[in-house]
Amino acid sequence: MITAICDVLKECYNRGWISTRDGNGSVRRKNENWIYVTPSGSKKHRLEAESLIKLEFQPDHSLVRLNPEDGGKPSGEIELHRRLLREIPDTRAIIHVHPTYTIAAMYAGLDLQALSLDFPEIHRYTRVAPNVPNVPAISLELALATCQALDLQPDGHVSADIVGLDRHGVIALARDPWGAFEHIERLEHICQIVLASGNLPKHRIASDLQVNEPGKHAHADVEKTEGEETFNPGLNSSNDI
Repeated sequence: MITAICDVLKECYNRGWISTRDGNGSVRRKNENWIYVTPSGSKKHRLEAESLIKLEFQPDHSLVRLNPEDGGKPSGEIELHRRLLREIPDTRAIIHVHPTYTIAAMYAGLDLQALSLDFPEIHRYTRVAPNVPNVPAISLELALATCQALDLQPDGHVSADIVGLDRHGVIALARDPWGAFEHIERLEHICQIVLASGNLPKHRIASDLQVNEPGKHAHADVEKTEGEETFNPGLNSSNDI
């Protein structure tokens, strides 16, 4: 599973979905209390399993690093990974990359969830969330908005497999890294088709379809608690997005 994260990110690099140090990934196996996450700023075209960072959940849902001697810091998007992995109904892998046509479609104003309904080859196999609006990368605001768009429940269930982050990229979830890759690939293919057609569907333009007011959420498990800014001040990083 850890090796698969590296293989997926290498393939994403080969496809031009990320530059050398961009993107990140994580995994938590069912019945395990720890996660593995890619290190910040790591070169994805030569990422190896031994470089992933192991973090253990504490009773307060914070994370503590289990292999501090290995050096490096967790991905700058660790707060997002923490929230999506702290309660899981099954093994869960997360991949975050920047696929070109998907980002271009959002920049052109298209809502990915609405767009996916026009193409059975994606909506039959991949549940697409409404776009997350343009919010700062590696921020608590982005983590909260992403959880809201995915409709993250207190037990860890989500209502979508992939969500687009406006002017940024995508977050995809699956039981294994290659499953997440397939969600990204399907959505990227559809966005490429639509943009190549030159006919942007007016009824798919994002407006109030997007997630609004990312600081407000329906479920208690994604609420920001008083004084909560990071998952663990000692593990913050900002070198990758």
